[in-house]
Amino acid sequence: MFVVVLLWAKWLPYTAKVVGLNESHTWSGSSILGVGGVQPGEAPSWHAATSFLVAYLVAVWKALVAALLISAALQALIPRDWLVRALDRGGRWSGAVAGGLLSTPSMMCTCCTAPVAVSLRRSGASTAATVAYWLGNPLLNPAVVVFLLLVAPWQWTVVRVAVGVVTVVAGAVLVSHLADRRRTAAVAAPGVSGHGQPVGAPVASASSEPAGTKDVALRFLRTLTRMTLVLIPEYLLVVLLIGAFRGWMLPLTQDAVGHGTPTVVAATVIAAILGTLFVIPTAGEIPIIQGLAVLGLPAGVLGALLITLPAISLPSMAMVGRTFGWRLTTATTVLVVLAGLLGGVLLAVL
Repeated sequence: MFVVVLLWAKWLPYTAKVVGLNESHTWSGSSILGVGGVQPGEAPSWHAATSFLVAYLVAVWKALVAALLISAALQALIPRDWLVRALDRGGRWSGAVAGGLLSTPSMMCTCCTAPVAVSLRRSGASTAATVAYWLGNPLLNPAVVVFLLLVAPWQWTVVRVAVGVVTVVAGAVLVSHLADRRRTAAVAAPGVSGHGQPVGAPVASASSEPAGTKDVALRFLRTLTRMTLVLIPEYLLVVLLIGAFRGWMLPLTQDAVGHGTPTVVAATVIAAILGTLFVIPTAGEIPIIQGLAVLGLPAGVLGALLITLPAISLPSMAMVGRTFGWRLTTATTVLVVLAGLLGGVLLAVL
């Protein structure tokens, strides 16, 4: 299932995209920020909301279908003990590396990878492995790295890969340490598992025991239906809200930023924070940042958005929040903001 749905949704379309970019070396798509004729600073409207939602769904619907199928398969078809052994082979660092490596062939945006991350967590995967998988999909997407090499300055690729690896591996370990440290006293208490996962939390129903084909199919369909009915409505609602307010979210221009160091630093911080809220399809950051570069925005702002725009978003936070816990979700968001600031500094230096 993993191979078939990703061939359809990701691998074959991205291969064709790379072939086209290798010939033109020019990104053909436009920024999703401007879909529907919405201008920077424009007030929220129903037209802005619906036009954004339609454009976004057209771009991601295949990946979203693939994500839901893979997510349901992880919970319903994969034995829980096998998955835990595969991802948690010796502590946080090995778990983070395993989660990051597992994320690279998926190539999903942060929202599409969120259901899979939820399934990993419910199936008993460690915090480090789950966070690394969630962040690794958008940040270490090999297709986007190739896109950047073909259409953007080499510095953009260096920043994306360097900061992405640090964020996915070291960042996931740090967030895991901070999140699990609060549970240290509770881990040894009754009612809490060895992974710091409360007993009774949603976990996969799959076990190591063989089951009949009918039972497996029904379990898979129930899991798929439940995830679709729970996650998709809130996901669409948050995307709709972001579309309505997008005119206010990234109204960055050279005139607004100015030339003084304090204003550039402030703009970089603001860009890093806003970038974590906005939602884009895979590689949607490329036309946005290219457009801002043409306007003359400082390298720090571009570097911050290069990391935070793809890494996380408000809809993906909403989807993982109940399963991850809001403390872990918030800690991951703060990590991404700091990674964006690091990306801004590195791109400014380069």
